Amino acid sequence: MARPSRCRRICQEPQYLNFGPMEESKVQQVCLTLDEYEVIRLVDYKKMTHEQCARSMDISRTTVTEVYESARFKIADCLVNGRSLRIEGGNYRLCQGEASYCCGKKCFKKKNFVNNEKKDGGKNQMVVAVTYENGNVFQHFGHTEEFKIYEIKDNEIKDSKVVGTEGSGHGALAGFLAEHNVDTLICGGIGGGARNALEAAGIALYGGVEGNTDEAVKALLAGNLAYNPNVSCNHHHNGEHSCKEHHCGEEKHGCEGNA
Repeated sequence: MARPSRCRRICQEPQYLNFGPMEESKVQQVCLTLDEYEVIRLVDYKKMTHEQCARSMDISRTTVTEVYESARFKIADCLVNGRSLRIEGGNYRLCQGEASYCCGKKCFKKKNFVNNEKKDGGKNQMVVAVTYENGNVFQHFGHTEEFKIYEIKDNEIKDSKVVGTEGSGHGALAGFLAEHNVDTLICGGIGGGARNALEAAGIALYGGVEGNTDEAVKALLAGNLAYNPNVSCNHHHNGEHSCKEHHCGEEKHGCEGNA
């Protein structure tokens, strides 16, 4: 029986998922997986060696070479034959900053993890905020009036409280969360500006989540939270609030939480 493939660690998901020729093309779409994208990003863009890339992704150098060759062929296929490219799926887990060697010295997730260890004397600690309304995840980040904030220690909920936003909205909410030492956010829909503000503040985002807030945090800690990394929220469409989720044709969330 074949050995199961090792789950590949990636630092962050791509901001742009679709590429194609300007001319209309009816040829089939090529799918580049997120682990293939990460190898291309690290080797071709970050100029890492295959050995450095292997350490960053927590896989063997042989696997890096195999993934790299597969990715390069797919990109070449698109360029030569005018195919469109879609980035989705793959066998991966998102970096949480816990590794001694990650994607580089500027990894904001690594910074958060180290800071939490210092605050807790070496024990893993998190502060998770969830957009809150009547016990459930509120579906528009920029309009949320309350957050439920959870203190996590040793992967367990130690305390929680509901905090009003005091009129803050959209991008200003990132600063509000930072003032409450939040390093992780769970929400429903969220706009691009707010996403950028959260990233600048070093706050990890899990968007597109629905249901009870307590259950969502428990699922996050268990590594099986159902979320959509590409969720968007547009409330300026015909005067109506519309949250849209862009799901891929196959499982987008990889195997996060399953090392």
